[in-house]
Amino acid sequence: MPYTRESSVGHVLDDPAARAVVQKFLPGVANSPMALQLRSAPLGVIVDHDRVLAGDPQRLQDFWDRISEIEVGEVAPRPEAPRIEPDPGYETPDVPRGSARVHVPARGTRYGVVEISFHGPDHGNPFVDVDLTADVHGPSGDVRVGGFYDGEGRYLLRFCPQVEGTWTFRTRSTARSLDGIEGTVEVDPPAPGQHGPVRVADTFHFAHADGTRYTPVGTTAYAWIHQPAHLREQTLETLEASPFTKMRMTVFPKSYLYNSNEPEVFPFVRGDDGEFDHTRFDPAFFHLLEESVAALAERGIEADLILFHAYDRWGFSDMGAAADDRFVQHVVRRLAAFPTVWWSMANEYDLLWAKTVEDWERMAQVVVAEDHVGHLNSIHNCFGFYDYTRPWITHCSTQRIDVYRTAENTTEWREQWGKPIVVDECAYEGDIDQGWGNITGEEMTRRCWEGAVRGGYVAHGETYWNEREEIWWSKGGELVGDSPARMGFLADVIGQAPGGAIEPLASEWDVRWGGVDGEYLLAYLGFGRPRFRDVVAPPGRWTVDVIDTWNMTVDRLEGEFEGRFRVQLPARQWMALRLVRVRESS
Repeated sequence: MPYTRESSVGHVLDDPAARAVVQKFLPGVANSPMALQLRSAPLGVIVDHDRVLAGDPQRLQDFWDRISEIEVGEVAPRPEAPRIEPDPGYETPDVPRGSARVHVPARGTRYGVVEISFHGPDHGNPFVDVDLTADVHGPSGDVRVGGFYDGEGRYLLRFCPQVEGTWTFRTRSTARSLDGIEGTVEVDPPAPGQHGPVRVADTFHFAHADGTRYTPVGTTAYAWIHQPAHLREQTLETLEASPFTKMRMTVFPKSYLYNSNEPEVFPFVRGDDGEFDHTRFDPAFFHLLEESVAALAERGIEADLILFHAYDRWGFSDMGAAADDRFVQHVVRRLAAFPTVWWSMANEYDLLWAKTVEDWERMAQVVVAEDHVGHLNSIHNCFGFYDYTRPWITHCSTQRIDVYRTAENTTEWREQWGKPIVVDECAYEGDIDQGWGNITGEEMTRRCWEGAVRGGYVAHGETYWNEREEIWWSKGGELVGDSPARMGFLADVIGQAPGGAIEPLASEWDVRWGGVDGEYLLAYLGFGRPRFRDVVAPPGRWTVDVIDTWNMTVDRLEGEFEGRFRVQLPARQWMALRLVRVRESS
């Protein structure tokens, strides 16, 4: 059987004869920093994305002629680990039901984490042998909450009450000593500054559960929790002084450019043979993850947790369906009660070649079933978009699909999917050699403004190189770029709009307008640098501000304006105009 379009890249590269052909026609593939991630990809997909080869039909035909001459043996399928059902006979019949020691907090707070702990059995493998859930009843109704084993005989149940009042629970478990335990928690008003989980609001925007408007000012530091303690602390100190309100971060560690260090702890326990046991979670890692989410929350930052990604050298991206589902269930049961969590099923889902759409849909349903709070959830693309109309997807987490045109797609995407548009990767401010990581601070800021006036939210990332290879986009640490402060300034401008959100408005061919129709109008001039702009205002009287989005200044013009008028401008880039309706005094 010869190699074909369906042959995996890894199988081809492991064959010396086939690798030589690839090296000749596709020299970048074998030496790519993504060689590990590409191993399970079909060869035809990689060939189709090589513009040089695709642009030379004769050379392309020569490649397929050469590769198809090489005979290969049958590839044995990867063995799939079986699913493990909890053991109903985990404890013997002589163990009294509900006999485990339990600690129930007397009081909790609305939107806070109520944690109930049990001291129970630890023989066998409680991570898979024991299932623990609770039927929780409160003033807002009934919810099912999943518990989990936390090591050393400790089991936890966490829930996040959405209303005040008396809440009761009763446990169900395959371990007799954990089954049928009851308790009561009195839930008080929210703690100061606690507004509850973020929800979709007004179709395209966000608000906390109590109605407080939320504006996502996002950044990305994928593997910051997988770094040494001093670097994690530096990341938090940097965030303390930043305008960011959302952090994209991976649960699994990352292996990629400028990120080759080995983490100190992993989500799974590692055996003496160096292999990870996908049936045993490491509580030390998850304690670190929980502490990190809490530390972000203290700084007013939502944790956008990426469950899977392809930048992997440990095998976590291809564990098999049973292990995938078990991992997702464990993460969601641990963290769903944290009010500041968002879920992202994957970063660049279409690079995880071993997973199908059916796999993503199945795992998404695990999240839905286990998340009693109903946190925001999305999935992020590389080449092609996921079907964002799927009901479990709350908002669209997108990546650029063009080197230059990114935020400009916001209008089209809103119309196509009818959900909030969060451009989580529009490229990164930086100076590394990758095209996605060397735009200027001015261009990053421009993309954020361009997306904002179109009714979307464009996020930040930073990839400035340093000798320590402590680059923000992956490891966190320090921010040295120019765009974060400008993003904070933009968030303030958005927040000053009535209702705290911007909608796309009727625009001119060369200038995009957004705002609140008839009340608050923003025109972004971008890289144009006019000396003046003629404006035709809607009926009424208006104040006019000239905004320098780079120097972060707002100059109010004297007087009030109506009808058609001319606004003098400084003939430099990155300017905006703001019109605010003058309210008649009563």
